[in-house]
Amino acid sequence: MTSATLTSLPSVAIIGGGPAGLMAAEVVSRAGYPVDLYDGMPSVGRKFLLAGVGGMNITHSEAYPAFVSRYAERAATIAPLLRGFDAPALRDWIHGLGIQTFVGSSGRVFPTDMKAAPLLRAWLKRLREHGVAIHTRHRWLGWNADGSLRIASPEGELAVAPAATLLALGGASWPRLGSDGAWLRLLEERGVSIAPLQASNCGFEVAAWSEVLQSKFAGAPLKNVAIGLQGQSLRLGECVITQSGIEGSLIYALSAQIRQQIVDQGAATVEIDLLPGRRRVDVEKALARPRGSRSMAKHLHSQVGIDGVKAALLRELASAETFNDTRQLAQAIKGLPLTLVRPRPLEEAISTAGGVPFEALDDNLMFKSLPGVFCAGEMLDWEAPTGGYLLTACFASGRAAGLGLVAHLRGSS
Repeated sequence: MTSATLTSLPSVAIIGGGPAGLMAAEVVSRAGYPVDLYDGMPSVGRKFLLAGVGGMNITHSEAYPAFVSRYAERAATIAPLLRGFDAPALRDWIHGLGIQTFVGSSGRVFPTDMKAAPLLRAWLKRLREHGVAIHTRHRWLGWNADGSLRIASPEGELAVAPAATLLALGGASWPRLGSDGAWLRLLEERGVSIAPLQASNCGFEVAAWSEVLQSKFAGAPLKNVAIGLQGQSLRLGECVITQSGIEGSLIYALSAQIRQQIVDQGAATVEIDLLPGRRRVDVEKALARPRGSRSMAKHLHSQVGIDGVKAALLRELASAETFNDTRQLAQAIKGLPLTLVRPRPLEEAISTAGGVPFEALDDNLMFKSLPGVFCAGEMLDWEAPTGGYLLTACFASGRAAGLGLVAHLRGSS
């Protein structure tokens, strides 16, 4: 495509510089359209960079049927997006940026250096080479009466009139990084019905921990445990005791179900297996051995290896009578009930549920009520656990919306 052809093509505005917005910018710019990307923060990809602290989990290597099932009730809706850009395609794309990846023991996929910054730098370099103009400290304020975009910039408010617009503003978690949910009001003013934003991949609170548990064990990891909602199968992993409750990967994986049970019943009870590698009958047999003059704490430690935060949690949640009955104590160790009363605040969550319903969009992710305006990423009403699923769907939806936008422009030209 010649430069003359390029400059004659209509321009596109992308609002939001996270993975979805940047991926859409790549797709649209590769199609030859001039792209202006606006982000309210001093730099793009801030949440992406913070998510990479401690190891950039970019996607997951599990087989496609299991992978797509992680999106729960939205699996059928997310599936077409993933078919266009699944986990292997995402890895190939990363390799094309000169960043190698590896599969960890959990099946999670990471860049070889475990960092997000080199990937983002290489990506931004390529986008600029494709002609993408990135405008930081430019915040979208909605629309003017003539349909142009209102953009607050360091030089004052701008009126931008692109041929098409793509919104990729994230949810409302981590507002200090730019995802503050301010777009909800702007879309609602345009008649778009929004599913309420809720905390996802978040910690939960208990009614109250004792002073002993708070002071001595807040921040302590519960390793090699299994957790599940009462009556359901348990997941193996680890989590962390907090000042107000519990958080961590095991809890995040169950957050949607826990949150819904709290909505439906006012509270949710999970069961914690403190010794998932041992059968209850064997635990009971070990505890039945005479303890002589030893304290119960020493008996638990010597016979079944329960000590530290596990012992403290057992003391916190099991009744005094339980410790006088070997059968009841073994049962508590293998299924300790913990009642959770509320999620932690939305701004602390890793991600959000709710947002723009897919039913408000066409197959190209364009708003049915706002022709020429597209949507991608965490603004959309879906959720998934951590483990690379969140990022993969953000990349995939950004690509799909970008392709949809290009098709729209070509069809209307």
